[in-house]
Parts: sequence; C-alpha cells; structure tokens
Amino acid sequence: MKILITRPEPGATATAARLVERGHEPVLAPCLTISARDAKLPERPVALIITSGQAVPGLPDRLRQVPVFCVGDATAGRLRQAGFTSVASAGGDARDLLRLITARRLPGTHVLVTGAGLGLALSGQLRAAGIPVLRRVVYAARPVASLSAGVRAACAGGQIAAALFYSAETAAAFARLDPPGITSMDAFALSPAVADALRELPWRAIHVAEAPTEADLLALL
Repeated sequence: MKILITRPEPGATATAARLVERGHEPVLAPCLTISARDAKLPERPVALIITSGQAVPGLPDRLRQVPVFCVGDATAGRLRQAGFTSVASAGGDARDLLRLITARRLPGTHVLVTGAGLGLALSGQLRAAGIPVLRRVVYAARPVASLSAGVRAACAGGQIAAALFYSAETAAAFARLDPPGITSMDAFALSPAVADALRELPWRAIHVAEAPTEADLLALL
C-alpha cells in the first residue's frame, strides 16, 4: 500500500527503504525542515543528553569520548556512526531517558543538546532530580508551508492508505496543513503523545506503537 512518510530527512529516506523492503510504496512528505544552529558547548561535560538524531550533526568531534544518553536505538545508531564511543540508549521515550539518567547519576554537569523550543520539560525534570544540566540548541525544526501538489492529489484521491508519524511536532505540523482525504487513511503514531497531536483530524483509525521504536511502529502495518 502507499504510505505517507512525514518525518524530515535523513530519517525519511531510511524509513522509505524499510517500507520498500516490506512491499509498500513510500510517499515522502516531510512536514518539518531542519536547520543548524550554532551553540557553544562546554569543553568537558560529564555527559551529553540527546533526544533526537537531528542533534547529532551539531556535535563537535572533540566530544566523541564523552558518555552520551539518548532517547532511542535509532539515535544511538547515528551517534555510533558519528564516532561516539560510549552511548547508552533509553530504548523508549523522554520518560525512559529521564529514568536512565537518574539511575546512572553521573557526578557533574550534563549537557542536553536539543532543538529550538524542545527539551524544556526534560531539563526541568533533571534539575528537580538533582542532576545539573545545561540546555543547548543546535538545530531548529520549522513546519513546511504546504504539502506538495502531488501529495495533496494522492491524499485527495484516496491513494494513500496510511501515514507514519514519529514526533508530536511533525504530527502537529501535518495537522496544520489541512490535508485532504484523511477519512480514508490510518495514522500510525510512535507514541501516545504523537497520537494525541493527531486526534483533531478525522482519521479512519489511529494506531500507536507498543513501544516507541521504529520496529514497533512498522510492525503495526
């Protein structure tokens, strides 16, 4: 079936390849554009905290030996490919990441490397747990202005059977684009928070992954 991929690059292309392997026809419709932000990162933090793979390109090489806590296995893979040698994945969502960091409780200041407007709740929760943390913004995610004419036509014509959503930000951006043909489509959400951002649209059904991993999300198809 034709499946809409709403996540931005580089994840969109990787997901498309996995869908092709499963016999589906991916339709790329990234709803966010990612731009880099300059950020001054400490020379020797005790650990880095990464909530999205989009932050990885903004990490300097000098930090490759610093321990990294990240939200999921896909981001952990990107970090290891970038040369980071000590990566711990929470294998879930922000709540799992908070539990992992507080369980390890390394002494010293952690640096949360994130996107503009993101990571505020997590940084506050870490400080409340007694873990010193600096928040640094290395990228910004901006909603696209519109879906392409081809994607809108495919949606309106009932050609798209399903849409994949990996973040609440992407889901909210998609909803604001007033997409046609939603009543004939199923939405597949990575987590309950992502699903909540989709509920204002009249989907045929909304499905939520058992765990917030791509493997669990694609298993629903």
